[in-house]
Amino acid sequence: MELPLHVIDTIVANALAEDIGSGDLTTLAAIPATAPMTAHVVTREAGVIAGLPVVVAVFRQLDPTVKVLLHTTDGAAVAAGAILATVTGPARSILSGERVALNLLQRLSGIATLTAQYVAAVAGTRAQILDTRKTTPGLRALEKYAVRMGGGRNHRFGLYDGVMLKDNHLAMLTAQGIDLAAAIARVRAQLGPMVRIEIEVERVADAITAAEAGADLILLDNMPLDQLRAAVQAVAGRAQTEASGGVNLQTVRAIAETGVDYISVGALTHSVRALDIGLDCVA
Repeated sequence: MELPLHVIDTIVANALAEDIGSGDLTTLAAIPATAPMTAHVVTREAGVIAGLPVVVAVFRQLDPTVKVLLHTTDGAAVAAGAILATVTGPARSILSGERVALNLLQRLSGIATLTAQYVAAVAGTRAQILDTRKTTPGLRALEKYAVRMGGGRNHRFGLYDGVMLKDNHLAMLTAQGIDLAAAIARVRAQLGPMVRIEIEVERVADAITAAEAGADLILLDNMPLDQLRAAVQAVAGRAQTEASGGVNLQTVRAIAETGVDYISVGALTHSVRALDIGLDCVA
């Protein structure tokens, strides 16, 4: 699924306004208005690229005369030193857009790179890597796109496109005398069969209850490996299963081998390291 242009343009416009404000004082004072410039966007390290359409949008919004020639595509794995794009046009425009373009490209490529590492780690198992809603406010659409470019899948986009009864929901319902099975029935009665219902559980017994009550997806939260295996076996295909909590590149393979359908990883977006990418003037 590609990013809608209006989504990119809105995010880019806000980022440019934040950075440039009333004007780029340094560039306007130091660089002649007629000076041309050619620059390469270059990776300093290997990784998976995401965000090139955003780079194009940055310079298109700043100055339509700036040309961006892409040398690769989003989702591509590149080596250190790879030239991702060549930017030509007025030097003032390129210099003023440099930081916004790189900030977004670096972050999205960092997400894609980390996601690809998780996907590789579970290769050969049934498990698929999911993101979460632990995203940077205002950047969710871009960050979830970057997860897809790294080979992962998106969990629900927001609160509006799927039901997920988490621990605090269930605690509130319990306080009202509504147990897990009744909670699922309550949601199903209000929203109908077309809405997927996910339930977060911490015990194998609750996973069984959720499956018997008609949950579509059961989130097995912070379970040790033996309990994950037991829960998957007990659910027995009546619902899909998702593991969450304690997931990192050292543990994800063992989690996948328990037989879960999905593994959600908040770190893909909430604590990712940006990929090192620069813009180098060549003429």
